[in-house]
Amino acid sequence: MSERLQTAPTPEGEYFESSRFAGLSFLLGLIAVIALVLCAIGAIVNPHQFSYSWLFAFAFFFTLCAGCFFWTIVHHATDAEWSLVVRRQLENLAALLTVLALLFVPVLLLRHHLFAWMDIPRGVEHSLDAKRGYLNWPFFLVRAVVFLGFFLLAALALRRLSARQDKDGNPLFTIWMRRVSFISLPMFALCLTFGAYDWLVSLNYKWFSTMFGVYIFAGAAGSSMSLLVLVITALREAGYLKGIVTVEHYQIMGKWMLAFCIFWAYIGFGQYMLIWYANIPEETEYFI
Repeated sequence: MSERLQTAPTPEGEYFESSRFAGLSFLLGLIAVIALVLCAIGAIVNPHQFSYSWLFAFAFFFTLCAGCFFWTIVHHATDAEWSLVVRRQLENLAALLTVLALLFVPVLLLRHHLFAWMDIPRGVEHSLDAKRGYLNWPFFLVRAVVFLGFFLLAALALRRLSARQDKDGNPLFTIWMRRVSFISLPMFALCLTFGAYDWLVSLNYKWFSTMFGVYIFAGAAGSSMSLLVLVITALREAGYLKGIVTVEHYQIMGKWMLAFCIFWAYIGFGQYMLIWYANIPEETEYFI
């Protein structure tokens, strides 16, 4: 055991030269500033429409980053070898959850435009009163802090441990990252599922769905793997990861993309089939 814990020499690695992409970074930063200005104008002109647009965009990018976090913890929990060469890109993308935590603030500020149940007093609708123990503003806020806090802290912890291991090659960091990942797996399932119910399903408090959390997870896992392929391909085109990421890696990533695409379609069809088979026309709008 003591031999396994000896510090190994740090292998030679590639380092991203940000100066090569200074022009692209400036262009993207300029686009981001313009987009934020347009968002501010939209929030003033039509706050109701802006609220839904912002929430949709937040959910889109959040699921991408959450999916990258999922693949990171799966890598450590299963001690996978194939994903070792692409793990850093997953960690970098998952670390963007810190930015998304800040971008969730407008959702909280504009909550009255999004969640009708927040403006309905007690005693008006029995179906809502039955859910008041869960659907209430203080508990909603606490859950949001817990969900986003978990994603933020866990993603940064894994990123930090991985970067520290790159400096000295200490295998103890592998054990620590594996422990964090084992704890994160059930927490990921709970936070992603209940986050989807809080931020998306509760837009219509009358809707019931036991499959929506799995539906969001399938989309997050599949789309994040697709994003990883695009990032890796872009890096290879820029001259990085040559001879490191091979055709075999692309085949594995493609298999995961196909698997979760089929799984996502299966969950979507499962929701449709239940609505059709039960002949409940009032639920059709939820599927559409």
